[in-house]
Amino acid sequence: GKYYEKNFFECQPALNYGFAHPDPSHPWEQPVTAPGPQAVRREMKNIMAFWFDKGIDGFRVDMASSLVKNDPGKKEVSKLWNEMRAWKDRHYPQCVLISEWSDPAVAIPAGFNIDFMIHFGIKGYPSLFFDRNTPNGRPWEGQDISKEYKFCYFDKAGKGEVKEFVDNFTAAFNRTKQLGYIAIPTANHDFQRPNIGMRNTMDQLKVAMTFFLTMPGVPFIYYGDEIGMKYQMNLPTKEGSNERAGTRTPMQWTAGPTAGFSTCEPAQLYFPVDTEDGKLTVEAQEKDPNSLLNFTRELVRLRHAHSALHGNGEWELVSKESQPYPMVYKRTAGGETVVVAINPSARKVSARIPHLGKARPLCMTGEATYKTGGKGDVINLKAISAAVFKIIE
Repeated sequence: GKYYEKNFFECQPALNYGFAHPDPSHPWEQPVTAPGPQAVRREMKNIMAFWFDKGIDGFRVDMASSLVKNDPGKKEVSKLWNEMRAWKDRHYPQCVLISEWSDPAVAIPAGFNIDFMIHFGIKGYPSLFFDRNTPNGRPWEGQDISKEYKFCYFDKAGKGEVKEFVDNFTAAFNRTKQLGYIAIPTANHDFQRPNIGMRNTMDQLKVAMTFFLTMPGVPFIYYGDEIGMKYQMNLPTKEGSNERAGTRTPMQWTAGPTAGFSTCEPAQLYFPVDTEDGKLTVEAQEKDPNSLLNFTRELVRLRHAHSALHGNGEWELVSKESQPYPMVYKRTAGGETVVVAINPSARKVSARIPHLGKARPLCMTGEATYKTGGKGDVINLKAISAAVFKIIE
């Protein structure tokens, strides 16, 4: 009946933050300076303060750019969030604001400490993890793949590209690195997990996790990705989940019909679990020194231990965009240099990079070597491999 503005679903009416350019013929469209929108801002601060006083660390803001309506260029919503940020920094400087904006070069100057670079917004992330021209972002067994089909980068077919991601990430990183942080999550509730379709082996997932935990910014691990939980196909829609249902299944702690998530009957679970006979559980992987869980923990320890891998370390691609495999990038900070080499393809690859010096491996999955030479250093990686090297002289 058009009785209210919605933000996404009809059950989600938008709060009245006002309109940047009210239509005079629509008297309900109030400017952002009107008493109603201003009262909403004050009440939102009250709600945030209530939870900050309880000890929470911050807020992750869904659809952060959507609040002010009819706002081309997002000028008024940027003013809104800068106001919120100034208030937060004044009263709760230890807390954080994280946006689901997916345009860090806009969201971070607008007041957020962190912005997600995900599957919508500026281009980049989708070309790494999602194939093009398919309804679900990936090819499935038996699907006809036309000549126009484009593979994602993290696919063992080795037909992906890095230029789109590198160009867009570099531009966003350089514009925001003194202001805040970009977050590249392993997944989220809106898009598929890394374990999907034909990217479903532990060695493939270790390569992907190496990337996630060696990039600058703030890493976010979506629950269960550290044990390789699957994106489950063809689940029923609940609460508007649609194709997103497969990413919203219960956390898998132990073997059993409910994976230790609940003591209910399996049929009562919100969505089903799929542990592959207990293999994709915390319980099993904690006992296996070669598991994805323990590999992820090692990467986290490595990130904390080396200043070059910290969130504010510099980042530079040192391999060639025209030769996507392997992707080799350099991280530097505090007088330390670390080189990361990624090869998700099912073939042996090598890259010649500028001479950086002798190196020693810090962490590896698969097999890789780093050789120094007069005309540059050479990194060789076997199929489905990734390595982190520290330059030592």
